[in-house]
Amino acid sequence: MATPTTRRGFLTFLVAAPTLTLATDMSAEAALPSLPAPADIVDLGDVLILAGTPTSNMLVLEVTPEGAVHFRLPRAEVGQGITTAVAMLVAEEMDVPVANVRVSLSDARPELLFNQLTGGSNTIRSLYGPVRRTAAAARARLVAAAGEEWNLRTAELTTKNGAVHAPDGREISFGELTATAARSTAAVTAEPKPEAHHRVVGTEQSRVDARAMVTGQLKYTMDLDVPGAMPTVVRRPPTINGSVRTVDDSVAKAMPGVLAIAVVPTGVAVMAETFGQAIAAKDALRVTWNKGTVDDLSDPDIKAKLRAAALPFVVPPLLTRHVDGEFDFAFVSHAPMETNSAIADVRADRAEIWAGLKSPIVAKQTIAAALGLPQDKVTVHVTQGGGSFGRRLFFDAALEAAQISKTMRRPVKLMWTRVDDMRHGRARAASHHKIRATFALGRVLTFEHRVASVETDFRHGLGEILTATAAHLPVAGNLGFAETVFLTTVKVPYDFGVVTQVLNEVPLRMHTGSWRSVYSANTRGAEEIMVDEVAAKLGKDPVAFRRESLKSDRQRAVLDKVASAGDWGRTMPKGFAQGVAFHDEYKSCTACLVEVDARDPGKPRVVKAVIAVDVGRPINPLGVRAQMLGGLTDAISTTLRAGLHIDKGLPLEGSYSQFHYARQKDSPTQVEIHVMPANGEPGGAGELGVPAAVGAIANAYARATGIKPRSFPITFPVDFDPFPR
Repeated sequence: MATPTTRRGFLTFLVAAPTLTLATDMSAEAALPSLPAPADIVDLGDVLILAGTPTSNMLVLEVTPEGAVHFRLPRAEVGQGITTAVAMLVAEEMDVPVANVRVSLSDARPELLFNQLTGGSNTIRSLYGPVRRTAAAARARLVAAAGEEWNLRTAELTTKNGAVHAPDGREISFGELTATAARSTAAVTAEPKPEAHHRVVGTEQSRVDARAMVTGQLKYTMDLDVPGAMPTVVRRPPTINGSVRTVDDSVAKAMPGVLAIAVVPTGVAVMAETFGQAIAAKDALRVTWNKGTVDDLSDPDIKAKLRAAALPFVVPPLLTRHVDGEFDFAFVSHAPMETNSAIADVRADRAEIWAGLKSPIVAKQTIAAALGLPQDKVTVHVTQGGGSFGRRLFFDAALEAAQISKTMRRPVKLMWTRVDDMRHGRARAASHHKIRATFALGRVLTFEHRVASVETDFRHGLGEILTATAAHLPVAGNLGFAETVFLTTVKVPYDFGVVTQVLNEVPLRMHTGSWRSVYSANTRGAEEIMVDEVAAKLGKDPVAFRRESLKSDRQRAVLDKVASAGDWGRTMPKGFAQGVAFHDEYKSCTACLVEVDARDPGKPRVVKAVIAVDVGRPINPLGVRAQMLGGLTDAISTTLRAGLHIDKGLPLEGSYSQFHYARQKDSPTQVEIHVMPANGEPGGAGELGVPAAVGAIANAYARATGIKPRSFPITFPVDFDPFPR
């Protein structure tokens, strides 16, 4: 029998009248359920995994006669620790010590199609199964070889510490078995170990490259000694995308050590015996420039364009009680420690490139086309990258180095200066956000978010030339990629009734690119601020309100952990406050609780942070903690002080002294990171940590000062003398 409802037991409201009428029973305590977002059904990682499935098992693993296991990783290591995690997967399946596994970065392999792109927190998600299967197959072949040697059934044999063991106590090392295993034509079957039998995966492992990194032995692009490659820099235009009109190089040519000067599409390249000589000669050039693509635009103009581009809300404010918020986020440099760099040796019939590349296949294909060479005559080596945060999805330096080498007819070692990297490198696009939440009877009824952003460049595609070409199409090309990334990454984790998140991009020709967390850092950061403000309107505690609104027990467990470990609600001195926020993406979720000292509202500082994170199955919990700490530091930087000021078509910032990324003094002295127990398949971690930290920091600032932050970074003066253009 149907349960009767009273007049106070239901609420009816109109959405986009007269199109849709929604009637909901509000008598229960539960939040008003929301339909799944696209990212709940298929996220960007799922798309990338599906695209790479046909070639996912084309991995290369080698066991040497010395017993070392070499694995060629078709991804880019840029400091995120994937070489360590992959070494652990190999060691687990092959029963060898992690120290015996060597992971090197594969050259560009076009036969992998969509399967050599590093991004979207996808490396471990996409490689977890294939790496384990490859290593398990290698171990099975070695065991079969031992069975042949001893005339024993493989079922009688076991493996441990890089050797096969017989029941009678005999053992033979993997290295001794390589020749027999290589000759064998016997079919072997192998399945990866059940997760319950893991002894390496899930344990804390120091980075395999840590010692080399801290002792200066790790080789980055500029450390490579390629015969004949000489130091090269580029004189760049005074505005974005400007081009050379005239150049007088008479003074520069006569300077000590100068070897060659050439005009290239991006400016004027100078080669010398040392970088110091090249930079001095570059500064001595007399160049006039053609206009760039945004010469007439500065921050106020861009903000006005974004505000005008923000689409309207659907639900009128007169229907019910509501909370509105508008937020602005500045451009942000990727600012990796290693600036853009590449080595190129281009000859008449071939070319060889070295660079830190996250999309090496499309780099190879694009460079081949630019040089007029067949793809099989271009070799692209992927080197260790000194940071990326999305920057190295593009291969600007590699292409530029190839063009310079072709023009100068000699090998080049190209380095972008820090000023070049800050002003002409790529950046997270500026964005404007409008959010409206309506509520009644203690529940959120609708949650609308309208995002207007400067166009984020996705013209690297899915890492190969077909989708990269598609992204270049004039009609819905890059926009199509932007919408796909937005819809497959951004989602509200709460039951907030009717939820809509809409992106509209302004096609300004600027140097943008995916920055860590892409759209989620700003979009979800702003949403978490609004969650606090809705909770206040409803008279609810921010943690309690989130807890009752989250969609799953898994999410609530993460929030509970951070609230408990962070002692949420404890009494704070005046000018101090706690803030909390939550984020769910890439099959993982996290909550962040921070404490902020804002006694001086113009100089806020995060003094403590507690983070809980569930990544499904952590391969290396130490690596997960490092990722979350990095996300926290990025959030502290970009929420409080770090951004780019655009003035007449160029960022004013030109160095770390001007781009105020968090220093040690800005970092909390207390940080706790709790990795939840393993459950299910691995989720993403690399981009997970920023959005929740952005929201938590902003919320703590608001509670400490009574000021609702609406523009980020919060403290953003031009407190420096910009370098000359």
